[in-house]
Amino acid sequence: MARQKLNLLLLLSMICVSGLLSEPVLARTSRSSRSRSRAYIMAACKRTRYPSLCYQCLSGMASRGRIETPHQVAQAALSVALYKAMYTRAYMMKVAKVLKAMNPKGRDYQSIQDCTNQLSSGIYQMTQSINELRRLGHGPVGNDFYFHMSNIETWISTTITDAMMCVEEFPGHRMGKVKATIKGKVLNVAMTASNALYLFHSFAQKYVAARALHKP
Repeated sequence: MARQKLNLLLLLSMICVSGLLSEPVLARTSRSSRSRSRAYIMAACKRTRYPSLCYQCLSGMASRGRIETPHQVAQAALSVALYKAMYTRAYMMKVAKVLKAMNPKGRDYQSIQDCTNQLSSGIYQMTQSINELRRLGHGPVGNDFYFHMSNIETWISTTITDAMMCVEEFPGHRMGKVKATIKGKVLNVAMTASNALYLFHSFAQKYVAARALHKP
């Protein structure tokens, strides 16, 4: 059991590292800018629920664009969570295709199909969150900020719920390699989304505080 937990942690780590290698390349940054971004990311990740995973996933993005504000780090975290969900769904669809050919009425196929549908819902919610947060970064939104904030919180929370419901499709610790891989990938989605939610809350708090200071 202990060995299986260790393998799961290693899998989560590999998912994050390999995923970042495939992230869309943004403008390359200077060495000093990368250092500042990584320092900022490390400080921002310290209070997330999964700080090591947070830094591991986001630090690789420092070479692709400047991340030195609460809005930028929240946007990056949401983008990572979305990528993980899409990557995981693609893997699960391949597995489901094989299982369907073997036994379309089998329990394994039905479980993975349900899980895939839940992830699709989470991907939609996360995409909505990214678009909404992008709007907040393009200029003042006045009192509508709380409306946008509530939308983003709801969408990210729904993504986490969807992912955890998917994890519950694979109970226990004794399972085959494919099931264990899927469970690890989906758990990674939930964990990165949880970190993204914290970083968004941090951005929102600072945004509200800054607004209060500039009120006449």
